[in-house]
Amino acid sequence: MTHYIGIDVSKAKLDVAWLKDADKQKVKTKVFKNKREDFDSLINWLKENVSDDLSDIHITLEATGVYHENVAYFLNDKGVAISIVNPAYVRSYADSLGSRNKTDKKDSVLLARYAHSAKPELWTPPPVEARQLKSLLTRLDALQQDLQRELNRKEKAEATDTAPIVKQSIDTMIHALEVAIAKLNDDIDDHIDKHPKLKHDQELLQTIKGVGQATSRQMLSLMHNKQFTKASQVAAFIGLVPRHIESGQFKGKSRLAKNGSSSIRAKLYMAAVVSTKWNPDIKAQYERLLANGKCKMQAICAAMRKLVHICYGVLKHQSPYQAKVELVSA
Repeated sequence: MTHYIGIDVSKAKLDVAWLKDADKQKVKTKVFKNKREDFDSLINWLKENVSDDLSDIHITLEATGVYHENVAYFLNDKGVAISIVNPAYVRSYADSLGSRNKTDKKDSVLLARYAHSAKPELWTPPPVEARQLKSLLTRLDALQQDLQRELNRKEKAEATDTAPIVKQSIDTMIHALEVAIAKLNDDIDDHIDKHPKLKHDQELLQTIKGVGQATSRQMLSLMHNKQFTKASQVAAFIGLVPRHIESGQFKGKSRLAKNGSSSIRAKLYMAAVVSTKWNPDIKAQYERLLANGKCKMQAICAAMRKLVHICYGVLKHQSPYQAKVELVSA
């Protein structure tokens, strides 16, 4: 017998709801701190109240921010079946039930009821090396943003009557950030080189004309940390799917959804621009769209989507990129 449990996760706490009787809507709830030292208490509560056999338990959480990750990894390691679901699906389910009130306790009960009704797919955690690569790249992005802010401050300082000691402070920070970024780049390369699967897949990605170090790292991390079954899912996750507008003065227009990581989109944008010149498949599509009246930005966005599809295909089939059309030099 499977026992369905919903956990509403916030930064500070875990609201847990066990659906004891689905027909009578009987539930049992409990609140735990969202801290590693309290996770054992959660396991003990599950064993004492739900089932001694943790494999009989199916826990569902929403994919909200990063605060669900530690408890999800912990429960998975203990043998609990885990589903991590899109909050939009749960919201739609709540609307279908006519549920209008929203509290942490009610959300946990709703998640348990949703799991019992929808039987969401089980989550498989990404391997440790993929998770570590993601954290390294996140740190690199943060340092690069800090560096750009200091460079902006330096430009402003040089254009104004700024005290020399302030300018020296900015220069010191810029140097320290540049050193840290250089070291982190070396650490990322070493990390990838130490794991044959990561190294092999990065080499495959870099056979795609237009995909360099920055883009291959981001796509490598994304593909190894998420479970995608088709290329369109990757594009949708990044926010490269057109969203059609059917009302107002912009009716009939379409724009990118722009959900997902803006950092990945920024790197894909630069790769797509390069690809419109050097990648024969993307160049052909780009020129065809321009000839059909699309503006340059629409054609670039289409190039970004196609680049994602090519990256997915290369990794799925584990074969280097082979152009379908021949690149004709101007």
